[in-house]
Amino acid sequence: MKLLEPLVLKFEEGNWASDPELGLIDTILELNPSLIKMMELDITQGKESSIFGRQDTPSVEQIVRAAIYKEMKNLNYRELEYAQEDSRICEQFVKINPYRPYSFQVWQKYISRIGEETLEKFMVKLNRIAISEGLEDVQKFRQDSTVVETNIHYPTNNSLVWDCIKESERLLKHLKKEIDGLEYEEYCKKAKKTYFKINVSNKEEERVKLFIKQLKLFTGSINQVSNIVKKKHEYCITAKAKKNMKALEELLPVMEKVYRMTERKEIFKEKVPLEEKIFSIYERHTDIIVKGKREAEFGHKVNLGTGKSNLILTCEIVEGNPKDSELYQGTLEMVQKKYGITPESVVTDGGYASEANLEYSKGIGIINIVFNKVRGSIENVTNNRWVEAKLKKWRSGIEAIISNLKRGFQISRCNWKGILHYGQKVFWSVIGYNIRVMTGAFMKALAL
Repeated sequence: MKLLEPLVLKFEEGNWASDPELGLIDTILELNPSLIKMMELDITQGKESSIFGRQDTPSVEQIVRAAIYKEMKNLNYRELEYAQEDSRICEQFVKINPYRPYSFQVWQKYISRIGEETLEKFMVKLNRIAISEGLEDVQKFRQDSTVVETNIHYPTNNSLVWDCIKESERLLKHLKKEIDGLEYEEYCKKAKKTYFKINVSNKEEERVKLFIKQLKLFTGSINQVSNIVKKKHEYCITAKAKKNMKALEELLPVMEKVYRMTERKEIFKEKVPLEEKIFSIYERHTDIIVKGKREAEFGHKVNLGTGKSNLILTCEIVEGNPKDSELYQGTLEMVQKKYGITPESVVTDGGYASEANLEYSKGIGIINIVFNKVRGSIENVTNNRWVEAKLKKWRSGIEAIISNLKRGFQISRCNWKGILHYGQKVFWSVIGYNIRVMTGAFMKALAL
């Protein structure tokens, strides 16, 4: 292992020895400056830094290091700001001047620029380093999917209508402060009463009457927002007013969609197609995920693939709720493309099993192909029964990896807002988890 010698030297210092995870990634970043370089375009957004003026912007390296530190310590941006002055190891790892720390707003501004695609490349590069160090050989591969929820309340038609009315009135209230003479009717007070009545109503006839009443109020709210948006050019608009007006413009089609969905379901008792539904007016990208007889979850399906070292080699955030069997081939193609290796053995649970996937695996040269539960005429392909049993037992370990990732890096529910930031949080968590796994392997080697 090429990294063992520099790690031994680094761990002679007390700070690094007490925090080996940061010591390892610090060594990797020092020996592989390309890891930081690949983040540069996202952070600077293609702009060259100036040598003139006040130099109070952190460097690309500091931003990358701060993002890693934040993830490894499960901090928010305010806690990261505090850690700069409170923690000696933070100051040393991020390479900041203790007399000129950066605000949490600065960190958030630049860290949030690092995109999902760039983070995926960073993850793959880190895994390639692990492969070169002999921690992984990608000869055994397993995959499984999980759901990372978005930060929303349980969606019902009643709650979505109430959210729309409440949000539109909130934006109009802010808009009125910026625009003289702006008048609007308040629907919140009446709508809130009806919302609670619907929640406690058990009789179907009564619910329909209450929904008709609520939708009349909702219609007034929609028309009100529509009229104000149409007249936006007539107002003398400030920067704050423009921001709120844009938010109203974006909310209007969502309100109309919620109205149509609710009317069809609650009044006309129609079954609304999944693609015509919306599950949150705040996190509009949210999908509904139903697996077997389990309760519905709201977020996105994340398909993960790992090797024998427990490193997460592939991570894909999936749109919609496709069957696991539809993700199988794409994941193996990803492994071949990103690592240039075809695994010798592949094992998954029964959800990935299909004749097409079995034939595909044979076609690309995989020797041992095991699905935990086979269906119909599908048969596992292995050298012998002992290999099949061993691979099935090994497959179950991915459940522990998923649990470790979601609990250890707090992504059972993603609190980052918007689909772009959702993807960033998932990949940062995977990177943090992989650093932890690599650290464990190196510490074990150092102890031998």
